Amino acid sequence: MPARAYWQGQIRLALVSIPVEVYPATRSGAAISFHQIHEPSGKRVRYEKVVPGLGPVDRDEILKGYEVEKDTYVLLDEEEIEAVRIESRKTLELVQFVESGAIDVLFYEKPYFILPADDLAQEAYGVLRDALRQTGRAGLGQLSVRGREQMVSVRPCGRGLIMEVLRYADEVAKVQNAFRDLPDQEPGEDLIDLATTLIEKKTGPFKPEVFRDRYIDALHRLIEKKRKAKGGQRILEDAEEPGAGGGGNVIDLMAALKKSVGDGGKGDGGKGDGEKPARSRRKRA
Repeated sequence: MPARAYWQGQIRLALVSIPVEVYPATRSGAAISFHQIHEPSGKRVRYEKVVPGLGPVDRDEILKGYEVEKDTYVLLDEEEIEAVRIESRKTLELVQFVESGAIDVLFYEKPYFILPADDLAQEAYGVLRDALRQTGRAGLGQLSVRGREQMVSVRPCGRGLIMEVLRYADEVAKVQNAFRDLPDQEPGEDLIDLATTLIEKKTGPFKPEVFRDRYIDALHRLIEKKRKAKGGQRILEDAEEPGAGGGGNVIDLMAALKKSVGDGGKGDGGKGDGEKPARSRRKRA
C-alpha cells in the first residue's frame, strides 16, 4: 500500500465502529504527457495570466468568479469558499444497504481499498466483510474529505473491503434520454442465436493484463526512434485496423455472424463442418 492513506477514520455500523485506512485502488498508468516547445529555441512555452486590454496581472489580484449571466460574475475569495467547505469527519456511517447489483454502473467513479487500521479492528472488519458477502449487499454512506462530501458504497472484494466513490444523481445523464431515438424493434431470433453462440465461444476468464493501450506503445516506439534520430527526422507511421478495407457499407449481418461462429456461411443452421446444431428458436413472451 502507498505510504499515505487517502482517508483515515472509522466505519460505523449502528453502535459498532471499525477503525480503518483507505488507500487508492488505481493509478494513473502509462499515460504520456507532452509539453509545448518553441521549436526554434527548443525551450518550453510559458503562459502569463492576462486581462484583455490590460495585459499581464498579478496573481494576488485574481479572484474566482461564477458566471450568473453573459459576462456577469459573482466574485468569491478563498476565505469565502473555505468557509462553506464541509468539515472533514473521521466517521463513515453506513446508513443504508442495497443489493450489490442495484447500483447502476453509471454511478461508479473511483475505487479505494479499505484496510483495518490495527490488529484490534480485524475481527469487526472481517464480520462486516462476511456479512455483506453473505447477504449480497453493499453499504451506502457519505464520506467527508478535503472539503467535499462524497457518496460512497462499501462492499466485499476478495479478502477485504472496497469503497467506491459514487456520482450523485444530478451528475448522471438519464438513460432513457440517451437512447430515446433508437428504433423500437427487435432483431430476428436467428440473428440473436448466432450472436449468442459467438459470445459463448469467446467467453473466458477476465484477464485485464492481456489488453494493452496500443496507442501508448506506439508513442513510446515513436519517441525512441526520434531520440535515436536526435529529433531531426520526421517519422510518420500508418496504423492499420484489423479487418479494415474492402467491402461496401452494406453488410450481410447473417453471413457475417455465421462466418464468425465458424460455419463458413453455410445456411445449414450450424451443422456443417462438424459444428453443433444451432440452438432452438426461443419463444418470446
